[in-house]
Amino acid sequence: MRAMALHFTPKALAAALLLSAALVPASHAALFEDSEARRAIIEIRQRVDGLQQSQQRSAEEARRQAEENSQLRRSLLDLQGEIDTLKAEQSKLRGQNEQLLRDAADLQKRQKDIAQGVDERLKQFEPVKVTLDGQEFQADPAEKKDFEAALAVFRSGKFGDASTAFAAFVRQYPRSGFVPSARFWLGNAQYATRDYKEAIGNFKAMLAEAPGHARAPEAALSIANCQIELKDTRAARKTLEDLVRAYPHAEAASAAKERLSRLK
Repeated sequence: MRAMALHFTPKALAAALLLSAALVPASHAALFEDSEARRAIIEIRQRVDGLQQSQQRSAEEARRQAEENSQLRRSLLDLQGEIDTLKAEQSKLRGQNEQLLRDAADLQKRQKDIAQGVDERLKQFEPVKVTLDGQEFQADPAEKKDFEAALAVFRSGKFGDASTAFAAFVRQYPRSGFVPSARFWLGNAQYATRDYKEAIGNFKAMLAEAPGHARAPEAALSIANCQIELKDTRAARKTLEDLVRAYPHAEAASAAKERLSRLK
């Protein structure tokens, strides 16, 4: 009978036990004393209370588990929200990092372009090695450019403009390695414009500054030519004689000998 009672609710079990007690035949009622009846009732009540307490504990445990499950779901939802937020922030940071990398690359390119531009501008002022008329020297790019420009004017046949250009060059760059050659071409430009006295002055200045210059014999011969044009035969003869003694192996020396033979 107890084994069957485990399948009923506490109230149902209590009712069944009371019913069984009520159905006992009257012939057996005398066999039970009052104390035994009380013990039976107490035992039934204890069983009912135990079942009720067990059921109550089970219900509380179920509620606790339900609350824990609910709290766990909320925690999972909060965690998922935090994960989504972190992903969004990570994506944002990745985009910012990519932009920073692009900005850095652009900045490096600009710096490289600026540095290259500065180098190119500095090169315009760095001395360059020049070889002219057998002479080697260092010159600023501006000197080289101005000399070549003046020489181009001379070669175009504009001797007046060439004279002005070479004279300006000598004034602007008095210590330049181009000066001896500039004076030579300046003298030739002045000779071409019949400014013989100025030409003689520049040829003599060239010989004084650079007597070993490759064009020195030609300069000496040009001085004699100017003197001949000025009808100063005595001075021309002396210049030609000095030329032959100073530069005996130069082509100008052969021309000087021929001139001397005609002046006698």
